[in-house]
Order: sequence, then structure tokens, then C-alpha cells
Amino acid sequence: MSDNGSIVFFDLETTGLNTNVCDIIQLSAVCGKRVFNAYMLPTCRITEGAGQLTGFAVRDGALFRDGVPTGTVPLAEALASFLDFLRSVGGPVRLAAHNARRFDAPLLTRELRRLRLLPQFEQVVSGFVDTLPLARGLEPGLDRYTQKNLVHHFLGQSYDAHNAAADASVLQELFSHWDPSAQDVLAVTFSTRLF
Repeated sequence: MSDNGSIVFFDLETTGLNTNVCDIIQLSAVCGKRVFNAYMLPTCRITEGAGQLTGFAVRDGALFRDGVPTGTVPLAEALASFLDFLRSVGGPVRLAAHNARRFDAPLLTRELRRLRLLPQFEQVVSGFVDTLPLARGLEPGLDRYTQKNLVHHFLGQSYDAHNAAADASVLQELFSHWDPSAQDVLAVTFSTRLF
């Protein structure tokens, strides 16, 4: 792999697509063999579309995925644990997600700011990497650049899409397969202060 420093691949599953109001239900990250995963009970309703896509539902005050109950922690606790995970990687690190600029980064930053954890986050994380424009630059001409389609195209496999842990893990595998140059990664890196 090219010298791209410490990159942590992450993903969020949420109650909907509006980054101004949706809640984080699942936060997962991987760096090498290190894995972080947490589920949170949302405070707002899961939209029908998000529920169908992710399999998440709330019933009787508990979070379920595909009908199976999941243990949850408060969002503040999950984000504090996530910061500990990032510190353990050794930094500064960059966080990579597919469509990070339009979805994962603004939502994560909004919640870190709301919970007054953004200064601690910025001490550990030097920026975000968006693998969506990276994929477009590395392989122009594909019909669709969804992560699921890219995994099928490049790795010839399918996976449990819209499970944040699986999404983060397979994104790391995809990135490793691409082996992008440091210059290509820098071109799709942006500041944590953008939002």
C-alpha cells in the first residue's frame, strides 16, 4: 500500500438521510485488524426508507436489526469510546468513508460539536478522506459508484451492505486493492473544520 499514513475506515447507519436532523444508530470503524462498533438508540423516528435499507427498527424502547435486539449505549459514550479507539491507532489519523463529504463527515461533526467533543476529535483526526471521488478518478466510466457496486466490480464479492461494521471493513479492503497514491488520496482529503 502507498504511504498514506494512518487511515481509519468508518461508516454510520442513521435514522434517515437528512444530515441536519437524523440520528446515528451505528458507528463502526476499522484500522488494520482493529475494530470499533457501537449501536445507539435513536431519539427520532427511523424513516421507512432507512429502516428498509438497514434493517433497523425500534420497538418497546429497544433497537433491533433484522428482528434481532442489539445492545445500545448513549451517543456521548459511543463517541468518547470512538475517540479512545482513534487515539489507540496513533495519530494524527484521517477518517475515510464512502461519500464522507456529503454524509458521514457532516453528521459526525454535527454530533461531536453538539456534545462538545469536537476539540478532542480535532486533536486526533487531521481530516476526512472521501472514497467516492477517489473511485470516480481511479475508474471513470462505471454506471454506479455505490460502495456495494464498487465491491462487486473490483473485488467480485457481495457483503452485508448497510451494516456499518461490514461497510467499514470492506471499504478498507477496497482501498487496499486500489492502492492509491498519496497524491490521489490528498486530492480527496478535506478538513474536519469544513462543517
